[in-house]
Amino acid sequence: MIMRMRSGAAAWVLGLAVAAVFFLASEAASSAAGAPHDYEEALRKSLLYFEAQRSGRLPHGQRVAWRDHSGLTDGLEQGVDLVGGYYDAGDHVKFGLPMAFTVTMLSWSLLEYGGDVAASGELAHALESIKWGTDYFIKAHTQPDELWAEVGDGDTDHYCWQRPEDMTTSRQAYKVDRERPGSDVAGETAAALAAASMAFRETNPHYAHLLLHHAQQLFEFADKYRGKYDSSIAEVKSYYASVSGYHDELLWAALWLHRATGRAAYLDYVVDNAHEFGGTGWAITEFSWDVKYAGVQLLATRLLLSGDHSERHRATLELYRAKAEHYVCANMGKNAAAEDNVERSPGGMLYVRQWNNMQYVTSAAFLLSVYSGYLKDAGAGERVACAAGDVGAEEMFGHARAQVDYVLGSNPRGISYLVGFGAKFPARVHHRAASIVPYKDRKEFIGCAQGFDDWFGRKSANPNVVVGAIVGGPDRRDRFKDDRVNYMQTEACTYNTAPMVGMFAMLNRVAREHGPISAPTPTTVTSQRQESSTGTAAA
Repeated sequence: MIMRMRSGAAAWVLGLAVAAVFFLASEAASSAAGAPHDYEEALRKSLLYFEAQRSGRLPHGQRVAWRDHSGLTDGLEQGVDLVGGYYDAGDHVKFGLPMAFTVTMLSWSLLEYGGDVAASGELAHALESIKWGTDYFIKAHTQPDELWAEVGDGDTDHYCWQRPEDMTTSRQAYKVDRERPGSDVAGETAAALAAASMAFRETNPHYAHLLLHHAQQLFEFADKYRGKYDSSIAEVKSYYASVSGYHDELLWAALWLHRATGRAAYLDYVVDNAHEFGGTGWAITEFSWDVKYAGVQLLATRLLLSGDHSERHRATLELYRAKAEHYVCANMGKNAAAEDNVERSPGGMLYVRQWNNMQYVTSAAFLLSVYSGYLKDAGAGERVACAAGDVGAEEMFGHARAQVDYVLGSNPRGISYLVGFGAKFPARVHHRAASIVPYKDRKEFIGCAQGFDDWFGRKSANPNVVVGAIVGGPDRRDRFKDDRVNYMQTEACTYNTAPMVGMFAMLNRVAREHGPISAPTPTTVTSQRQESSTGTAAA
């Protein structure tokens, strides 16, 4: 787990030319690192990672064989069933906020690129990865105004280096309710369930309806009983503090519920609270499990560009667009002030901060790709007006692909930061289960301190490969030390990989079509083309 505190005709031809430069540079880097990237392989492997992170009783179809059942008594002390869900990173606490964000991003990947995932034969596995999370959220939502937001304690968990199958650390569960509100975690969980409901609408309509029901209840709870969850659950403050507050999650959840239901009231909420909640005020340069504003602003801009709004909403949606494009320009390095742009490493990696920087790289790549698709759908004349020059859909997409290729090995070190992919990848991932002999091979109990003594300090590679994990990655100078102790760079998180599922699938399709210059058009599963349950075009 990551302790993360927030410290955010001619013109068209020109756009194509710029995009070609991006693509050729990316291809040159790929050639330098070896063969061009196999995005389909990357997709398959990324989905395996979520199986490695499962908590609870593992299914018969479990493909990651070195994991076994764990956390089977979670919630028992509190009289609730909290078995299941995901461990967020290399330890064994189940943190609700990053888990929900992971599920939101997995679902969004399918809503944008679901057709590509299906064409690669991985739709069932992608849906399984979402359902493992949403099944848990349904369990954790025990009352309309009650959500269990954490299982385990970060402090005691960090004193031990054990396999999850051997856990002796506290499994205390923590909740938010009317007296102890948590609008941020409840809002993000509502967003995850609303987004997931659309992903399941064709294959499992009853389940989709259930998810949407819980999402609506959780949003009402989050909005009515407002407060930060880290004020109600002190144990989370050192690990996943909600530094951005809860206003971004409320706007985020409302937008996902509007997209899922087509109900105007949710869009009214986003417009009416735009100023007070900072949606049209914050100019953000990052997007993460904590800071959702860029995602909010991009989704609002989608409504503007598609025309899925009433006239009274237009002016406010234009303000949202201005902030969304600040984020785009920041990641393209085209805002006027240097401090308003995202730094890039010499190798071209977007750099936000030292600890787990890859989370910002993967989320930015996804947002840039999705926004390029929205612009392309809106018409060839749509561009982003940055201070240092306009940006078209093609250039934007080229930059997004370059970031993905960096992750896969097109970087100065020629190392893939997607574990298990390529000839060279991190071998000493900071991950308890991966670093210790598998439980199925050696069932003898490995104690809290014994794990540190016998396994943590080993210089050899982990006995188990956490395939599909994206580690924290290199520093601002592209330097990376593959050392288990170096948790800032070698620990992986579920929300690092989640945005890449759709990206890998889409890039696989683009590569096969031999049309890498074109910005991607979303290719959802047939049923997802009509997302609104009311029969209105998704908004």
